[in-house]
Amino acid sequence: MTGPHLSALAAALDAELPAATALRHRIHARPCLSGAEAPTRDLVLAALPAGSTTKVADTGAVVRVGGAGPAVAVRAELDALAVQEKTGAAWTSEHPGLMHACGHDVHLAALTALARAIGRKGGPAPLLAVLQPREETYPSGAQDVVEDGILGREQCAAVIGAHVQPLLPPGTVACTPGGVNASADEFTVTVHGRGGHAAYPHLTRDPVVTLAHIVVALQSLVSRDTDPMSPVVLSVSTLAAGTAANVIPGTAEARGTLRALGSGERETLHARLAEVAGLVARAHGCTAQVDITRGEPVLDNDAALTAATRPLLGPLGLRVGDDLRSAGSDDFSFFCARLPSLMLFVGTHGGTEQLHAPTFLPPDERIRDVAHAMLAGYLAAAELHT
Repeated sequence: MTGPHLSALAAALDAELPAATALRHRIHARPCLSGAEAPTRDLVLAALPAGSTTKVADTGAVVRVGGAGPAVAVRAELDALAVQEKTGAAWTSEHPGLMHACGHDVHLAALTALARAIGRKGGPAPLLAVLQPREETYPSGAQDVVEDGILGREQCAAVIGAHVQPLLPPGTVACTPGGVNASADEFTVTVHGRGGHAAYPHLTRDPVVTLAHIVVALQSLVSRDTDPMSPVVLSVSTLAAGTAANVIPGTAEARGTLRALGSGERETLHARLAEVAGLVARAHGCTAQVDITRGEPVLDNDAALTAATRPLLGPLGLRVGDDLRSAGSDDFSFFCARLPSLMLFVGTHGGTEQLHAPTFLPPDERIRDVAHAMLAGYLAAAELHT
């Protein structure tokens, strides 16, 4: 079933690239933050082929391209970041302090080209174009799409995603089975002590010193509480305490992120973080409150779908790269938890640039690479699941 569609859809997709490039420029010039993506959504909807459209997750949408029956979803993200652009592009952001610094503009343009190609030529299965909001922040847009039930109502059989990756060289796609992105949770440790004059520390219970000991102690959770063969990250990234140099405050706060590529390690970290913070605080005469916001689970690529997609990448002009796993996170993982799903990483720079940087600007040529990667995943999913 895949063979007859591959060359025809690839040619039709390539014919859509000029329009997709122009759309990418418009999206990039008008970035919208998470939760406010309706203008971006409507811009993309106007470029998609006619099909049944359902608004979801407040500012997102799902568009069905093709007839009835089991369908394959392909997802692209709508939101931009609070980053001041420094690319110098002719189509640079028109909104100060906002920028498409994660490649979502490329993903949207690629999905639009794919949908238009399938709309013109047909395909082995209907396509669900998922325009997902709030990938960059909580509450997760992907989780809301899943919990809406739209995928079930549309008979979604599998979900495909593709993300630009500057660590990989252009023309290369990482198609890796299993866990490829870590779970991501945020934590806050608030130490409650007894404030007072900084000249009389013996009359206080200093939460600042206590918090400093907690921050250092938490580093042992990775080095001593988890298997060294299991990737885990614990980073404390913000500290806040006090307002005056001569006053010991009553509270001090630290915030950070927990990441793991295994569900067992994730739960261990949660339990031990609260235990260590509480015991260290008690040793200093203080108390510690630990709050954990559960974010994305591990992004777990379906093994069969991965294996079926890999041989299709070469005929589409893409090289299969080495396996790629990272402690980065993506809420595409919520789709993976419900349906056979695959996230493909598409090379852009070869390690010379970083996502979320104010200079991040994949060349327009990468739209084709992302679109062809999406096509490979769509065809493989149609073969396996519809």
